[in-house]
Amino acid sequence: MKITFLGTGTSQGIPVINSKHPVCLSTDERDKRLRVSILVEWDNFAYVVDCGPDFRYQMLRANVNAINGVLFTHEHSDHTAGLDDLRPYSFQLGSVPIYAQQRVLVNLTRRFDYIFIDEDKYPGAPSVQQNVVENNPFLLGNLKVIPVEVNHGKLKIFGYRFNDIAYLTDVKSIDAVEKEKLKNLEVLIINAIRHKPHHSHLNLEEGLALIEELKPKKTYFTHISHHLGFHSEVEEILPENVFLAYDELVLEVK
Repeated sequence: MKITFLGTGTSQGIPVINSKHPVCLSTDERDKRLRVSILVEWDNFAYVVDCGPDFRYQMLRANVNAINGVLFTHEHSDHTAGLDDLRPYSFQLGSVPIYAQQRVLVNLTRRFDYIFIDEDKYPGAPSVQQNVVENNPFLLGNLKVIPVEVNHGKLKIFGYRFNDIAYLTDVKSIDAVEKEKLKNLEVLIINAIRHKPHHSHLNLEEGLALIEELKPKKTYFTHISHHLGFHSEVEEILPENVFLAYDELVLEVK
């Protein structure tokens, strides 16, 4: 299984518009972060998790010529605003399968009504095939995917476990029953937004404490803001099995 980090930044990305923060001025390519998303590939399948406002450029940059569908973690704009840019894949597939909670699909239907309507639809608009994700395993091709419900502040959202890789973003806390799904991981991908506490995201200290509890073999932090600091400096203070992800990083896990 191959995981490509399409974006590793927070809702504003890095650099932030008009920011003079030192990290936003960094020349290290690892400090330049598009909105958070991954590409998951195995056998002949390719699925994207979330398509935010940088989706078009992410697909071009990673040379992704075809996908089988998109999984959504939740409805916030930095995870969904690129829905219209599914057009080229819709032209290939007829309609692109999308997977999300019912609440998220209702939200997308309201915001992107022209995509979801059947009558008098604009010919150039993308088409999608809605699939409701509940808190139960489901199949994508030949792979069992396990949703993991986490708390993004007061909002219940989904992460996903693919074999022994778990992708969780926008986490503030995880209930005990859901942590059971995160045992014996080869790779955990999880958010760490900054050093100071945040009302709806794990900070670095909280993220490290959760890693110590779950004990994955390796962890990669994502959904990173400029307030976490320079990539090179943060990497130096992390445990030996914990890393900062960065845009275009590729992981291959057997």
